[in-house]
Amino acid sequence: MFSFFRKKTPEPVVITANPEVEEIKQGISDTTNQQSISNEAAIEPTRNNVAHQVSVEAVPETASPAAPAKLSWIARLKQGLAKTSSNLTTLFIGAKIDDDLYEELEAALLTSDAGVEATQHLLDNLKRKVREEKLTEAEQVKAALKVLLLDLLLPLQKPFELGRYQPLVMMIAGVNGAGKTTTIGKLAKHMQVHNQSVVLAAGDTFRAAAREQLMVWGERNNITVIAQESGDPAAVAFDAVASAKARATNVVMVDTAGRLPTQLHLMEELKKIKRVIAKGMEGAPQEVLLVIDGNTGQNALAQVKAFDDALQLTGLIITKLDGTAKGGVLAAIAKTRPIPVYFIGVGEQIEDLQAFDAQEFVDALLN
Repeated sequence: MFSFFRKKTPEPVVITANPEVEEIKQGISDTTNQQSISNEAAIEPTRNNVAHQVSVEAVPETASPAAPAKLSWIARLKQGLAKTSSNLTTLFIGAKIDDDLYEELEAALLTSDAGVEATQHLLDNLKRKVREEKLTEAEQVKAALKVLLLDLLLPLQKPFELGRYQPLVMMIAGVNGAGKTTTIGKLAKHMQVHNQSVVLAAGDTFRAAAREQLMVWGERNNITVIAQESGDPAAVAFDAVASAKARATNVVMVDTAGRLPTQLHLMEELKKIKRVIAKGMEGAPQEVLLVIDGNTGQNALAQVKAFDDALQLTGLIITKLDGTAKGGVLAAIAKTRPIPVYFIGVGEQIEDLQAFDAQEFVDALLN
């Protein structure tokens, strides 16, 4: 199963489920501004000693024992959403189409964190379809629910376009523990596979582990990381943009410290980082992404609203959907704050983060 970024051209660029070993299919040849990452020493910071840059060689991979064949993306997605799917699908087995079925379905949707508004929307439209189409079998009702859920989720599906700006600046936010820094590393690797050079800005200056994580990704994939041990994260972001412009780097990814929406002083800091990035490049950051832990359910919706109000989000990345019983939260987001979901994650490996496809997601939930 394929998922993809898209260049602003008639043909999409395709990322395969295993980008490290499968061929990348491109609709056009690479343009000259899509350069691979340089191994040269990093340029001097744009301000005196504000941040230092780390440019390192890729760490050679050691041989590992033969591993079992990896599951396809859709198989991993179905496996990850199995708990949510079970709650929704088992109630249709041998069921009669009556008020009891609708009440059980309402409870299952609410339990999966679809939210009151999305649940009511789905139930009202489902009852209408059953009447109008004279559905008499439980499987027909389930099929009708799949159609309605797909219609609800389709507005969230939007390909992530590369090559629109030089550089493309991405600011990435999220609460503590959402998997933000790991997600940045995975996305950086995906972009490299598309011949995009990348610079990472370690804007989480409060948590040493976050900087170290980015350093590991940089060492493993030969990516420049701009970091400092303490200080102003906005300055780190500014220097990263300046470095990318000077070296014709394609993508800048700015990590930020995890924070709760209720921590107003930290939310103000995010606004400052965004303003300072804009001073370094007009119109930047072009992408402001929020990483959400899929296990948080309705709390995820609260995070989306708070961060969107503060930063005007352009997209979402939903992680840790593997093993969750709260996969219905995407329906809640679609109904109340339909911000594009660029990527979803169902595991720790690079190939476990893929572009969101509404049809695949609905099939995994209601197979």
